[in-house]
Amino acid sequence: MVTDLVRDTAMAEAPPAASADAAQRLLCAVQGVAAELRQPSARLASLGLDDSLERDFGLDSLARVELLARIGQEFGVQLDEAALTQAETPRDLLGHVQRAPRVADSAPRPVAASAAPLPGANVAAPDSAATLLEVFDWHLQQHPQRVLITLYESADAATELSYAALHADAQAVAAGLQARGLVRGEAVAIMLPTGREFFAAFYGTLRAGGVPVPLYPPARPSQLEDHLRRIAGILRNARARELLTVERAKPLAHLLRAEVDTLQAVATVPDVVRAGTGSGAAPVPVGAADEAFLQYTSGSTGEPKGVVLTHANLLANLRAMWRASGVGPRDTFVSWLPLYHDMGLIGACLGSLVVGFHLVLMSPLAFLARPQRWLEAIAQHRGTLSAAPNFAYELCLAKIGDTELARLDLSCWRLAFNGAEPVSPDTLERFAARFARCGFRREALTPVYGLAESSVGLAFPPLERGPWIEPVDRAALIRDGIARPASEGDAAPLRLVSCGLPLPGHEIRVVDAGSRELPERQQGRVQFRGPSSTQGYLANPQADAKLFDGEWLNTGDLGFLLHGELFLTGREKDIVIRGGFNIHPHELEAAVAALPGVRKGGVAVFPAADPRHATERLVVLAETREADPAERARLAREITVLSATLLGAPADDVMLAPPHTVLKTSSGKIRRSACREFYEQGRLGTTQRAPWRQWLSLAASAAAARGRSAWHALGRRAWGLWAWTVLLALGSVAWCLIMLGPRLQGRRAVARGFARAALRLIGLPVQVHGLEQLPTEGACIVVANHASYVDSMLLGALLPPRFGFAAKRELAGAPFVGVALRRLGCAYVERFDAARGVEDTQALLARVRAGESFVIFPEGTFRRAPGLLPFKLGAFVTAAEAGAPLLPLALHGTRSLLRAGSFMPERVPVEVRLLPPIRPTGTGWDAAVAARDEVRGVLLTELREPDLGAQ
Repeated sequence: MVTDLVRDTAMAEAPPAASADAAQRLLCAVQGVAAELRQPSARLASLGLDDSLERDFGLDSLARVELLARIGQEFGVQLDEAALTQAETPRDLLGHVQRAPRVADSAPRPVAASAAPLPGANVAAPDSAATLLEVFDWHLQQHPQRVLITLYESADAATELSYAALHADAQAVAAGLQARGLVRGEAVAIMLPTGREFFAAFYGTLRAGGVPVPLYPPARPSQLEDHLRRIAGILRNARARELLTVERAKPLAHLLRAEVDTLQAVATVPDVVRAGTGSGAAPVPVGAADEAFLQYTSGSTGEPKGVVLTHANLLANLRAMWRASGVGPRDTFVSWLPLYHDMGLIGACLGSLVVGFHLVLMSPLAFLARPQRWLEAIAQHRGTLSAAPNFAYELCLAKIGDTELARLDLSCWRLAFNGAEPVSPDTLERFAARFARCGFRREALTPVYGLAESSVGLAFPPLERGPWIEPVDRAALIRDGIARPASEGDAAPLRLVSCGLPLPGHEIRVVDAGSRELPERQQGRVQFRGPSSTQGYLANPQADAKLFDGEWLNTGDLGFLLHGELFLTGREKDIVIRGGFNIHPHELEAAVAALPGVRKGGVAVFPAADPRHATERLVVLAETREADPAERARLAREITVLSATLLGAPADDVMLAPPHTVLKTSSGKIRRSACREFYEQGRLGTTQRAPWRQWLSLAASAAAARGRSAWHALGRRAWGLWAWTVLLALGSVAWCLIMLGPRLQGRRAVARGFARAALRLIGLPVQVHGLEQLPTEGACIVVANHASYVDSMLLGALLPPRFGFAAKRELAGAPFVGVALRRLGCAYVERFDAARGVEDTQALLARVRAGESFVIFPEGTFRRAPGLLPFKLGAFVTAAEAGAPLLPLALHGTRSLLRAGSFMPERVPVEVRLLPPIRPTGTGWDAAVAARDEVRGVLLTELREPDLGAQ
């Protein structure tokens, strides 16, 4: 029904019939793209101008992008997004070709000068604003006419939306929703394309006291009926009262209302506004803990999961993200990201509201139709920020030619976020190299990590660093789950991209199957916690049980930490456990897609159950148009070789299938679980090795892998128990001798000797560098980072006995420990009582002036997550006043050795590096502060951990 209505409208607007030559040329282009995606056949050659592009020619959205590019080149025209979304047949496309402007007539856009900010434009909303509505109202009061969004709803015509205009739109919708009976807390689903009506519906629902539920609209009218059936599950879960959508969806309302008992109406925004004409919206109290909206994940199978996000969650996340990236009201964010996607709605749109930066927004279909529009908008509006998944950067590389490149100036683009899907190191490097001629800097590339359950963002890299690509030993990661650095001679290392550090106020950890935290470079399950974390999924206790692990939340991703930064290795549910090895599908998919004859984006690697042998098989599903048996056999052999090379094991099953066999989500992600389901139902063909050979190979490798895994776990636990046994046994003897020792130097020598003996007995691998820089005479102060309970013992074993330690005063009263520290000449420092703290610093100064040397941890404490905490000034004031040199000392690995909150130590490599001495330049406060900053700078450089003092 809807398709017919749209077709009739298009025909009414169509120009006179095109020439037979133009029609034939266009039809050849359509058939050419279709032939590349599927096996050529007599039926394909028989298709004509009135056959369906999707149903008959088999062209999906990305195939249409390629088709539009070829038609544009063939006819010398520029096709807009209407050709992508409205054309159902080649004849429809022909009409768009006739109406499109010629390339020669389309002059490049001039680069606009940055508009001067209006009064108040350089001020963000205060942190005291506790809800999105309070933030909006603050801006409305401060600068109502300031432009928040420059919106390109169609072609190149822009609409500027000010706070006042958006407020008026929202109030009209809110009044209408309340007049139609909306009750506080009820859900309103919004299925609208990028445009002014979406914002009116979203903010209007909030003003009315409702909970917005953004849903993705169908890509084309012909998909509408099927799309509405598929979103019925989301509407049921959300218990939506209304669905605000486009006019053409209203005739199908009966489909939804029959399946969703809470749904009262399917309406357009004008329908709602008319209902509230003559009445105003009644204010509804909204608090920080109230739901701001429901974000449904783009999952492809099973029950829908609605992530509950409160106003407090969203504001905490947005403020943390933009502070971590140095974004402020003077920035300009250019976005084409969909408004149903968390990166587009929260990161760009709500980010512009909270931070106050200018948002330039276009439809995602405009980008797909002409990818250069994205980069042209950045150049024209002098955009400083933009974000996209990895595929968008690839699309720009493939579709933007040298002519367009010559017109681009991307020197303004300082943060190019890449997230929402696996980030390819090759894409980053090729994008930086190709667009360098446009002024684009590699340092602008900013791979990030986030998920809806953490509102949107979770990890951002340091500013201006550029991508960190870490080569690791592929075999060690697959076999042992250890991200060992690749050797220089490694011909095929696994190259992984850092996602960055946890956002300020947030934490990330990596744990094993038993939720025990793992050391750096060990792969495990990634978990997080922080103020952005969701309270759970709406009405889905089964999913909640998988999400929460105590106060931590599971991301569903696997990865490892290095210098506090997160490296992802794959999705936990996508891992193929084959013969006890963990196999990640992403890299093999990319390698297979690069083979000649395989369709790019048409490869899925997944595990499949083998009920005969109670194990899993590795399946490679690859789309190809090859029909020749010899060529198909060649492809299967090459895929098997790639699998053996990259994963250390050949694929069990290789399936070559026609285009559109690989299932994907609405956002283009591969639905591996759905492919697996189809495969296990026998709906996909296979080529496989003999079952008995699979069984023998898998049985042997699985037994060996299980044995290695069990032995490794037993060894870790045994070493931890042995370490405690040694420490307690030797520590008891050392304590007695310290109590009896008559002289301080002798007592310290005893402590040092027992600590060294303990390190040797437990076999802790320790590397020491730079101790030769210790002065042989005179007082000095060693300033070390504090990462673990064992830091003092380790340094006590390595430094000469003449060094004493400074410790927090709370330890003075600790049983056994306090009296031993006093006997060892420890200097106590008060952390909370300011007057007592000054006295303690003066006492320490007197001892240093008398010639004593000390080890001081200026952070005063430590925490489980990586990062250098703020420094207290006592050590630096003492050094400046006493004229004593400061020796920075970096401790690597002790945090993983015995982490805060953990009982069992881990055997990990430890490195101690003493850095060159730093002498305060003068005395007094200024000299102490300067010395502190210099020491902190060299430690940050050496440790490569986040600067928590800056946060």
